[in-house]
Amino acid sequence: MQKRFSTKDLVLYTFLSLIIFLLLLAMYQVDRQWDKLTKLEQSFASQSKDIGSLRTSLAGLDKKIDQGVMVANTTGNLSKNKNEAVPESFKRAYVASQKENYATGDWKTSSFTSTLKTLTPLVANEADSSSVHNYVLESLVTRNPDTLKQTGLLAKSWTISDDGLVITFQMHENIVFSDGEPMTAEDVVFTFDFTFNKDIKAPAQQAYLEPIESVKATGKYEVVFTFRRPYFEALGMAGGMAILPKHFYEKYLGDIEAFNTSKGLLLGSGPYKMPDPTNWSSDQGGVDLVRNTRYWGAVQPPYDKIVWRVIENASARLTTYRNGDLDSYVARPVEYKKLKDDKQIADISHNFEYMPPTVGYSYLAWNQLKDGKKTIFADKRIRQAMTYLTDREKINKDIYLGYAEVAMSPFSPRSKQHDTSLSPRKPDLQKALALLKEAGYEDRNGDDVLENKEGEDFEFDLTYFQGNEDTGRTVLLLKDMYARAGIKLVPQPTEWPVMIEMLNKKTFDVITLGWTSGLETDIYQMFHSSQAKTDGNNFISYKSDALDKIIEEARVIVDEEQRMPVWRKAEAIFYEDQPYTFLKRSKSLVFINKRFQNLQMTGLGLNSSFMPIETYVTKSAQKYH
Repeated sequence: MQKRFSTKDLVLYTFLSLIIFLLLLAMYQVDRQWDKLTKLEQSFASQSKDIGSLRTSLAGLDKKIDQGVMVANTTGNLSKNKNEAVPESFKRAYVASQKENYATGDWKTSSFTSTLKTLTPLVANEADSSSVHNYVLESLVTRNPDTLKQTGLLAKSWTISDDGLVITFQMHENIVFSDGEPMTAEDVVFTFDFTFNKDIKAPAQQAYLEPIESVKATGKYEVVFTFRRPYFEALGMAGGMAILPKHFYEKYLGDIEAFNTSKGLLLGSGPYKMPDPTNWSSDQGGVDLVRNTRYWGAVQPPYDKIVWRVIENASARLTTYRNGDLDSYVARPVEYKKLKDDKQIADISHNFEYMPPTVGYSYLAWNQLKDGKKTIFADKRIRQAMTYLTDREKINKDIYLGYAEVAMSPFSPRSKQHDTSLSPRKPDLQKALALLKEAGYEDRNGDDVLENKEGEDFEFDLTYFQGNEDTGRTVLLLKDMYARAGIKLVPQPTEWPVMIEMLNKKTFDVITLGWTSGLETDIYQMFHSSQAKTDGNNFISYKSDALDKIIEEARVIVDEEQRMPVWRKAEAIFYEDQPYTFLKRSKSLVFINKRFQNLQMTGLGLNSSFMPIETYVTKSAQKYH
């Protein structure tokens, strides 16, 4: 016999439910309070460290005063009243800080077009991750954007041995990481040794730094780099290594896999820092950096926060910029002229159109080895034919509206590495068909599709980043171009993390991407045979004994006049072998909110993109507090 559910039971059930709810609420509140207490404890520890440092500084100051030593007023830890006393790497920022309307405060907000996989140094290899690192990590030297020469940053001076194999750096003595711990030469040594730990998944960095034989601390603030052989950019290589704090990262020597799979282990000495250097993850929807109040440099960081938001859709990014919730917008060529004439955009924006000397290039990468087997693209004739079928001028005209130029090799046409006697291959359908026939592909059954001797259609997947509309339009244009020759291109729009995985495992047919570039491009990582390995940057498994020999020869020639003709020989091999079909180099088409001051064009491009403390917002224009 069933019992009926009485009013008394209902009251009791409701009461018990209320008790359970209150218990859960109490547990939640305890967890929140515990989190707050943990953060408060961290804050107190940080403040205690700062107070300790302040006491030490005051004690030193008292001693100097007792000894009659003059102490200069400073804007930052290194700057003094006279501009001449400011280190060269800070002079531009110092000049900005002396302007009448200069102010600190506000946020600088930008966007990413895709979610970052990781921010952890060494294992992060995306350009967007590097943008974040530029604010957090620092190197011994940096490049002067006006003279384009190397100048000291963490290093105040250096000497180079007569044979070029030994570089000795003298470091500034007052540098601290953002957690207050001092930087010494031991941190530089640790960074090098940690990078070359055999279990660290940093093949790109290891390949790049391979010419360095050892890094030794010969004093608390003196560090010596010894090279295995001469290297044409030894100073830039040694001085450009981002220095990692030993006390923060050495704990991962006991669990390298935890480091390799981490998402946000990021701490440095730069002007900005992660709010929590151990706890960032990609599901946060972007990256927030805060001012490093301990920054050691001559000029203090101008902004309270540096913010990036992930906005994959270009239309959404533009709308967000219009609404004032983004401070910069990189325009697509198809919309640039229209936006320049848009009154709302013009009223709120500075706009810049430029082709920096370090502009990178996009390409079609023909994978030559997949699943351990040679692909059709291992045949040079096939690759040459694909370039003849690719009308790059049409792509630039139809998709990029003339705001791009045809790329011919990894070397910029304005670089001394470029052989001016070479010019990009022009589209030629008949040459392409002849090469394809020679390689065994022709229309054997009259269906307007090329087949090999086994009757297999010439068909391949083209993988590309799904969040870039211009790339998507380019792929459709390529599909039509190749179809005219009887080749089937199957577009494969792909999420960025999946693309990275495909590159690492070499599981693609053809992929379109881009490489960043430099004033002089070292092609070892991308094209040397030794880098055709798992997780290596030669992800198409291209191998050329002749190119390997040229790369190795060029890298050890220190004299520029002797080195450049060797690089030009490398360009001739690219022209012949076509490991990539090099597509284009694009102009930067940038809109930046007029709140931002001291935006300047330099020899490296727009200063706001790589000089994190040069720009600012006046007090009256600030919107975030």
